[in-house]
This record gives sequence, structure tokens and C-alpha cells, in this order.
Amino acid sequence: MRTSVRTTRARALRAGTALAAALALSLTAACGGGGGGGGESGGSGNNTAQEREPTVELPSLEGQKLQVAAVWTGPEQENFRRVLDEFEKRTGAEVGFVPTGDNVATFIGSKVEGGAPPDVAMLPQVGVLHQFAQKGWIKPLDEATRKQLDKNFSQGWRDLGAHEGTQYGVYFKAANKSLVWYNTTAFENAGVSEPKTWDEFLDVARTISDSGVPPVSVGGADGWTLTDWFENVYLSQAGPEKYDRLARHEIPWTDPSVKEALTTLGELFGAEELLAGGNSGALRTEFPKSVTQVFAEPDGPQAAMVYEGDFVAVNIADTESKVGENAKVFPFPAVGSDSPVVSGGDAAVALKDSEGAHALLTFLASTDAAAIWAERGGFISPNKELDTAVYPDDVQRDIAEALIAAGDDFRFDMSDQAPAAFGGTKGEGEWKALQDFLADPDDVEGAQKDLEAAAAKAYGD
Repeated sequence: MRTSVRTTRARALRAGTALAAALALSLTAACGGGGGGGGESGGSGNNTAQEREPTVELPSLEGQKLQVAAVWTGPEQENFRRVLDEFEKRTGAEVGFVPTGDNVATFIGSKVEGGAPPDVAMLPQVGVLHQFAQKGWIKPLDEATRKQLDKNFSQGWRDLGAHEGTQYGVYFKAANKSLVWYNTTAFENAGVSEPKTWDEFLDVARTISDSGVPPVSVGGADGWTLTDWFENVYLSQAGPEKYDRLARHEIPWTDPSVKEALTTLGELFGAEELLAGGNSGALRTEFPKSVTQVFAEPDGPQAAMVYEGDFVAVNIADTESKVGENAKVFPFPAVGSDSPVVSGGDAAVALKDSEGAHALLTFLASTDAAAIWAERGGFISPNKELDTAVYPDDVQRDIAEALIAAGDDFRFDMSDQAPAAFGGTKGEGEWKALQDFLADPDDVEGAQKDLEAAAAKAYGD
């Protein structure tokens, strides 16, 4: 694994505690509404991309056609399309978008081996970036892109896009994956408040269940959501050093620390009355529905809480609910002594060594590109030079500021660091093993054996 920095346990815990505290304070204040964030770009995303002065020079690409592949669909694809539209306007290029589906590595690999790779791909797994670099499928960044990267990104985010000292990726989109979103009506009716610890979280869930509303919505049909549940519990309980070692498969998934984390997660997954639709219902629920059923109005919520990253805001926008009003958020509860801070992200890489591909990566490394999506919401940029005033509300603005304030002291999504066969393939590896665990949360030992067998195969042990 290539973490942002090799921090000591104490430093990492302090950073995680500070970021969680900042999130708790800022999100509580932000959910009251209001303005926030001045800056040159104006408040709350009022200035459009067309009104901002360009900060990066791009070449003329008149008549050239590019293809970009990414996992995004629906609102996320529409928002990214706005970014590509601006690139087209400024360069004269024509850019097509191709959705990859969940199995990004498989999709891109088939295109490369078939001799028709896209010009640029957005890779959601750092492990895939390393695999592609080893195979020689992706191209090193050119000087113009590296200049933007050095100017706008911390060392940690640059390191995540590098392989064996060579820079390949630009982390265009980041995610804070340590957040729990909730329906305020469900909380008010049950007479509960935001929990800070895992035990408090379970108590709140039981009280909400007693009030007649299923407390927790889990998108178990998408295995990646279950990896995120595990990672937050594991990081908080086992600590960053163990987290790093498990991410590198230096300790096996049969380790006692994994047993402890799965047992803890089983306190939720093993209480069917705490899950919307029970365990079988959770396994049939895809991620978007896991969000919308919490914030469905005016019929009332079908669940009270949903765990996932800041990008949940995109799906909330598809409901009648509004972030900061009846849709609020709190940091993932502390299982150990500190709340976890897990980050994720999508790295742009070039699969063709062309002027157009490099120009697009340069644009994606700039504040110009980041601002276009940031002002539309459901997006957090790791670009430290982006004026946070462009974010559309205080909730997203404060999540972004807390992530930037963490600097290099964060832990990247564990499954995204793994080989794709283990951490990033639908119906296989960690995704499948944790879905099986959700179906039978009492079988901790069986889950560990399945996880270790899949990991050993994927890591080539």
C-alpha cells in the first residue's frame, strides 16, 4: 500500500481525532443553514465557471476527439459532463464519456487488450492504478500536469497517484467516507440525538426501532458499501498501524483484530430489527435506494439513518429532503477511543500518450475543473487551492475544509488499495465475502476464512 505518509500511531490518532472533532463541530453548525465562506469566487457557488477567470492555460485541440471512462452514472455523470463541456469549450476538442460499470479494472483491461483504450480513465481504486502502472498501461504525467499537481495538492494526494516514484494519477474527486446521514424527523419522533460512540449508535438505533421506524438502511446489494462499514469499524478499533498492515496483507484476515471488528459489526448486522428490510432486504438494496429510502418525503422515511460518504448528498438531491434541514450528518461513531477518518477518491490517468489526454489531466488538476463540480454539490475536491466558497452549502463546505485541514494524516479506503480481484470486483473477493457475512453475521470465523482465501489469491501469496 502507498499511504499518504508513514505516520506514527500517535500522530495518526491525533489527526483522526482532530478531523472528527472538526467535522462534528462544523457539521452541527452548518446544519443550521446560513451563508459561509467568502472568497474571490463569491459565496455558496453563485459564480459559474464562465464567470471565473481561467487559472490554467490549455492548448488548442480543435478537431481532436477524446474518450473518458469512469464509473459515474446518473447525477454524478451529469456533473462530470459539465466539467468536460468546459474543457471542450476551452480547447475545441470533442470528449465522449463511457461508463465502466462497477468492475473498472476489468472494463479498462479489456479495452487495453483489445487495442482500443480510452484516452483517460478515472480509477476509483489506487490498487488498480498500481496494477496498470506495472503493466505499462498508463502514461506518466507531463510537465504541465505535474506543475498543477505540485501547486494544488498536498504530498499525500500526490503520493497516492504515484507508483515507484513516477507520477501517474491526478486525484480529481475525493470522499470523506466516515459519515452517517440521518432523517431529522425520525430522530425527533424517537427523541434521540446524534451518537458519538458505537454503543451510543446501537442504543439510538434500538430506540428508533421501538418508535416504529427501521433505524439503519444498508446498501448491501453493492458490496463496496460493506467494505466501507468494515474499514471504519476496523480503523477505529484496531488503529492505523494495524489498518496499514491489513491493507498491505502483512497480517492475515484470520487475525484476531479482524475477528473483533467483524464481531462488532455483527452487533448491528446481527440484529435484523435494526436493518431496513432485515438482512435479506439489505442484501437486495442498492446504494442509491439505501439513501433515498431514508429521505423519502412526504410519505415519511422508510429508515432513519444511512452510512456513506459525502457523495450521499447527490442522492438526497433526488428526494424532497434538503441537506442541512431535514437531512443532517454526523461523524462515524467511535468504536475505539477515536472516530475513524477514511478517505477515498478517483484518480484520472492517461492511457494514451497524446496531447489531448495530457491536456485533460492538466485541466482536472486545476482549480478551474474542481470548481465546476464543487458548485453543483455531491463532490469534494482534494485540491487545497480551491476556494471552498464555491460549495453550494455549509455542510459540504465544512466537509471539504475538514478534509483539506487533515493534510496528509488520513487513511485511504482499504479495499481500494487492494488488487481489484479482492477489493474492487462485483461478486468476488471482499465484496462477496462481506455480503455473505451480512447474510449470516454469526459466522465470523467463516467470513474470516473466506476473506483470507480471497486475499491470498489476489495478492499472490
